[in-house]
Amino acid sequence: MEYFLDVVKIVIPALLVFLTSWVLLRNMIRNDQEKRRQEIILQGARTVMPIKLQAYERIVLFLERISLESLLIRVSTNDMTVTELQSALTAAIRGEFEHNLSQQIYMSPQAWEVVRNARSNTIKLINIEAEKIKEDAPAIELSRLILSRVMELDQEPTKAAIDYIKGEVGRMI
Repeated sequence: MEYFLDVVKIVIPALLVFLTSWVLLRNMIRNDQEKRRQEIILQGARTVMPIKLQAYERIVLFLERISLESLLIRVSTNDMTVTELQSALTAAIRGEFEHNLSQQIYMSPQAWEVVRNARSNTIKLINIEAEKIKEDAPAIELSRLILSRVMELDQEPTKAAIDYIKGEVGRMI
C-alpha cells in the first residue's frame, strides 16, 4: 500500500504539471494561429484596399467623362446633325462604360448599380431630347436642349452617382 501511495504522490503532481503545460501550450498555439490569421487578413486588406480605391477613382473619372457637359464638348462638331450627335454621344457613353466594366469587381453591388443607373439615365436623357428635334437639324440644337434640360434637373445623373461613390469611399476609409 505504501508503494501505491508513493506512486500516487509522484503521478498526481506529474499529471498536474502535464495538464498545466498542455493547456498553456494549446492556448499559446491557438493565440499564435489567430494572430497569423489576422495578419493574413490585414495583409490582404492592405493589398486590396489600394486596388478598390483605384477602381472607385476610375469610376468617378468615367462618370465625369460621361457627364453631359464634358461629353458635348468632347464629341460635338459643327457639321453634325442631331442624329449623328445622338449616335456619337451614346456610342461614347457605351464605349467608356465597356472600358470600365471590370471595375465592378472591386465595388459594392449598390455602388455599381448607381453607376449603371447614371449611365442609363444619361442615355435616356439624350434620347428623349433628340426625339424633340428633327433628325436632320443641326446638332447645336440638341446640345442646347440637353444643356437646358440638365439645368432644370436637381442633379445630373452622373453627379448623383459621384456623390454616392464619394460617400461609399468615405465609409471605406
